[in-house]
Order: sequence, then C-alpha cells, then structure tokens
Amino acid sequence: MIIIWTLIAFAAYFIQSKLQFYLLAALVGLVMGGIQSQARATYSKLVENDKKGLTSFFSFFEIMLKLSIVVGTFAFGLVNQITGDLRKSVLSLAFFF
Repeated sequence: MIIIWTLIAFAAYFIQSKLQFYLLAALVGLVMGGIQSQARATYSKLVENDKKGLTSFFSFFEIMLKLSIVVGTFAFGLVNQITGDLRKSVLSLAFFF
C-alpha cells in the first residue's frame, strides 16, 4: 500500500489533463480505505494484548493520526509557499511515504 501511495504522489506530479486527474483520483479512492484498515490491523498486532492499556495505545494512535494530518498539510503549504509550485508540494508528500 505504501508503494502504491508513493507512486500516486509521483504520478500526481506529471498530471497534464483532466482525464489523468480523474483516473488518479479513482486510484486514490481505491486505496484510501485499505491503507487505514491495514494501519490499524498492523498497529493492533504491535501493541501489547493488555485489556487495560489497549485503549490508551489506540488513543495515542488517533492522536498521531491527527498530528500527521497537520504536519503533512503544513509541509504541503510550506513547499508551495517557498517554491510557488503545487507540483513540488505533491512531491513533498511522497517524501512522507
């Protein structure tokens, strides 16, 4: 899934037409839910199987998820502000993958 997301970010750099954009958007729609469920499943295998502390681990996971949204959006905007090019901003997202 991470390889697919990295390829999507690199492919977004080369978009030239509306059709290419819609095809890439369809690909994003196909993998969007899968990566989230895969991340939760992987995370649940990594945490201890203690019923008392399990909720705190998943609370931490949710906080990190929200923080990653803020950091990714900030990086996207910062690269756009510095370079003035949205294409380079999309490449900055590929770095996170």
